[in-house]
Amino acid sequence: MKIGIAADHGGFELKKTISSFLAAHHYEVKDFGAHILDKNDDFPDFVVPLAQAIATREVARGIAVCGSGVGASVVANKIAGVRAALIHENFSAHQGVEDDDMNLLCLGGRVTGEEAAKEFILAFLQAKFIGAERHLRRLDKIKKVENK
Repeated sequence: MKIGIAADHGGFELKKTISSFLAAHHYEVKDFGAHILDKNDDFPDFVVPLAQAIATREVARGIAVCGSGVGASVVANKIAGVRAALIHENFSAHQGVEDDDMNLLCLGGRVTGEEAAKEFILAFLQAKFIGAERHLRRLDKIKKVENK
């Protein structure tokens, strides 16, 4: 599975850890930046290209990290076809995929520890969309909102 990752300065260090972790678990990683630590960079510059790659299926899923994870989640959800969520615990990491077909996991580089991030990432990547009628019905309603 090809996974896209992106982070600004607030998530830069955690992104480095995530990249190595994904490679060790045999995931193909596409890094959308930042590639250098720049305290003046802006998360949309990295998260938007990642979200677009998810929407076009260039990558299967994505992980975006900013200081809190909030900004990454906000901007990612502006891209049609992206279902991003800020995750702070294991249940939502897999349930978001199973029920809502979440395709982008957002983390806070200043608030999420490395071991917790690894746990959430594995739960997210190993989860599969269930596709029950109620889930499909809800996704259909989301798509209608995106297309307005």
